[in-house]
Formats: sequence, C-alpha cells, structure tokens
Amino acid sequence: MQDFEKKVQAILELEDNTAPEKASAVQLYHAVSKAALSQVFPRWREKKEQKRACYLSAEFLLGRLVYSNLLNLGLLDRCNTFLTDHGIDPAVFEQIEDDALGNGGLGRLAACFLDSAAALRIPLDGFGIRYRYGLFRQRFEDGFQKEEADDWLRFGDPWSIRKDAEAVRVCFGDQTVKAVPYDMPVIGYGDGTVNTLRLWQAEAVEAFDFDLFNRQKYDEAVRQKNRAEDICAVLYPNDDTDEGKRLRLKQQYFFTSATMQTLAARYVGEYGEDFSHFAEHYAVQLNDTHPTVAIPELLRLLMEEHLLSFDEAFSVVQKTFSYTNHTIMAEALEKWNVSLFCSVIPQVYPYVVLLNNALMRELSAKGLSPWEREKYRIIDGQTIHMARMAIFAGHTVNGVARIHTEILKNSALKEWYRLYPDRFQNKTNGITQRRWLALCNPELSALVTELCGDGWQTDLTRLKHLEPYADDADILKRFAAIKQEKKRQLCEEIEKKEGVRLQPDFLFDVQI
Repeated sequence: MQDFEKKVQAILELEDNTAPEKASAVQLYHAVSKAALSQVFPRWREKKEQKRACYLSAEFLLGRLVYSNLLNLGLLDRCNTFLTDHGIDPAVFEQIEDDALGNGGLGRLAACFLDSAAALRIPLDGFGIRYRYGLFRQRFEDGFQKEEADDWLRFGDPWSIRKDAEAVRVCFGDQTVKAVPYDMPVIGYGDGTVNTLRLWQAEAVEAFDFDLFNRQKYDEAVRQKNRAEDICAVLYPNDDTDEGKRLRLKQQYFFTSATMQTLAARYVGEYGEDFSHFAEHYAVQLNDTHPTVAIPELLRLLMEEHLLSFDEAFSVVQKTFSYTNHTIMAEALEKWNVSLFCSVIPQVYPYVVLLNNALMRELSAKGLSPWEREKYRIIDGQTIHMARMAIFAGHTVNGVARIHTEILKNSALKEWYRLYPDRFQNKTNGITQRRWLALCNPELSALVTELCGDGWQTDLTRLKHLEPYADDADILKRFAAIKQEKKRQLCEEIEKKEGVRLQPDFLFDVQI
C-alpha cells in the first residue's frame, strides 16, 4: 500500500476510530481530502519572486473540490481503486454537496480562471467571501419552488486552512469587524503550480459581552457577534430595502478592504515603503463591479497609512486594476446612493470624490465641454457609478465574449470606448476541460487520451488530432458505445432521484 492510501487509513483510525469499509461518506471525504492535502503542502509553501495576479470576485462556483483536486494531483484512479477494494462505490462523494460560494456564470468564470492559471503555472490568487449559507437550496413541493438555507459547512471544510495570524480589522460606519482568512489550495493539473483561494470570514472583535450577559441581557451580549456574522451569511442578500443594500455594500467593502490591507502589508514586508513598484508585483482583476470599492480603498490606504500624495497613489492604482464587465445593459451597471454609501463606509467616500474630481480634470484637459463631461461623472448627483470608476481608475476593461465586447464598445459603454479605445479588450470565456471532460466523462476521456495522448488536458488544440478519425468506422462505433453508456447512466440517475424510468434509446434534449 502506498503513502496516500496509508494516510487515508491512518486519518480514519486517528480521527474517527473506524476502518474505510465502515466509514461514512463524510468521514471518507475528510480522510481522503486531508491525505491529498498533505501532498500539496510542499508545493503550496513555495515562494517565487514573480508578479502575482489577484482575482477579486463576489463568488466562486467551484464544484466538488475532492474530485477535481484528486484528478489534478494524479490521485483519482488510485483513490477509486482504494475505495473499490474496500467495497465502497467511488461515487460516494456525490453525497457531499458543493461549497456554496457561487451561483452562476460569474462564479464559474472565476473558478475556471483559478483552475486554468494553476495548470498554466501562472501565479494567480483568488479573494472572496466565505459564505455561511451560500445562495439557497432549492426543492419542489406540490409543483412550487421552496428555498432553504444551504448549510454546506455541515459536511466540514477539510480543504481550507484558517489563518488567524493574518486576520485584519475592517471598519464600517456603525461597527468594526475582524476579517479572518481561510486559505484553500488551487492545485494545478499534473506538476502545475499551487495557488491560493483566500476567503474572508467576518467575526466580531468581541464576540461575547460578559457584563451584559451577567445583567441578563442575553440577546445584547451576543449582538456584535450576530451582526458580524450577518456580513458573510448569504450570497447576494435580498436588497429590496435600504437595510439589504447596506448589507450588500458591507459585503463588498469587507472582502475588498481585507484584501487591499493584506496586499499592502505584504508589499511593505517584502519591498519597503516605496510603492512606486507596487504594480510590478501585484495585478488586481475585478470580476464585475462588486469588488470595485477596492479602488478607493487602496487609494485611501496609500494616502492615509503610507502618506503618498494623490497623484502618486492614483498612479499606483491605475497601473494595478483591471475590470471584467459582465452586463450589456447600461441600466444594470452597479450604482450606490451617496447617502447610503457614506453611512456604511464614510472613510472611503472622500476618495471617491477625489477620483471623480481627477476624472473631471482629465476630461477638461481633453477639451470636453461641461455638458459633455456630465455623462462620465463617477458621482452624478446622489449616485455613485461603480463601472465608471472601474474604467477610469483601471488600465484595462474586458468583455467575456467577442459579441459582448462589441456591444460594450458600440452601445453600453460607447462613450467610454471613444474616450479610452486602447483600454478595451476581449477575453472570451473558456472552460476547464479537466472538469467538463476528464471528470464528467472518464470513458470518453480514456478514448481521447488513447487517440491523442495525454497533452489535451492542458492544451485543447491537441484535440485536432481527432480529426483523422472522423470517418473511422471502428472509432465511431466505440464513440457511439460510450454515448450509449452515458445515456444509460443518466437514465439510472433520473430513476434514482425522480422515480421516473426512461429508456437509453430515447433522444435527450438537455438544457443546463
């Protein structure tokens, strides 16, 4: 038995006093995850002198980590064999739900970027929020949708490492909270690099007021704890009211402030107080406008704590940030009411004013009339426009598909494209073939590897080697057999979950 298998058994014995064949799905999940994680640490600890990209996103839709991490470490087949040898179905981890840290395309894009960067040995770290309940769990009752809290942490979180020593404080107008980082390895395929996804958890600076409790004011004694935990409770809280909007803005400032504080502290620790080279060591990508408040926050930190002038600090900011746009509707671009913004993060608003004034000066120098300048204002009356801030205070804007980028340039952001045409780029969303082919369809993956070799897992252009087999009767027969097997598996899954029996000879039209 090899080291990985021995570690799985040792962890089960030490932590649960059980053997693999008697262990529950959760116990197996923890043992396998921890055994795999132990093999990651040497690469994860490596520090290299190179520029790091920092990907800020309100959500990361990761999928089941155990399968993708085992695949990337080359341990998936060994783990499946180990489980099978002990009479355990390798699909046992399907009982463990995804980390509820994302919802849709924006979160999946973020996860795919992390996966691809690690596979390509690009030093890129993700930063976000460690949500307690995610968005919601969905079930149907009498034909109607029912929404419930998605308590994903009931399965535990063996892939995350809590870093109390690197916690920071984040200040709001009505409270101060502690941001505690949980670091998760992002494992590159094969011998790729190991990057980090850092998720911040909000906690009270003083979680329990003993004096209030002693006076029988029990609810008040834990009020600060509950208010801090509200910040990370759910992804995209309802914002129909001002209270909901305040919570959303708190979420955005919470993780961006914690991240900017961390980057500034790391830079000072390694390179000193000369921030003129900051952008040579860190690049910050904003995934949509949710993290845009990071821009005035970094400006504030540089000016208040590191005593840079506005011109010096703004030069650093503009070289550091870039912005990914996800919407083609101008009316859907994120905006904040000035009064609400000032009530939540009053210390940041003066720096939004500085950015707006700098933009107006630049437009005036370009010869735009006062009337022409109005449509560019970051602060327009009582409204703060976050997309405008991201475009002006960054160096690059990108859409996520060619047609999307063209619509941005010709419609949604056309006035900005006329102003800064060189800043607009396109970055078409891709997929990670390791999850969407290697993991989802191992039978087809085995055939592709047989015909193309191993390289396709990191280089999709290798799939062109399949073209000579397009009319090969034997290969097409094998391909059809794999397709039929997957249809049979789908029918089994539908019957198991829905109680509906279907035939694999049916034609399936699937919309995801």
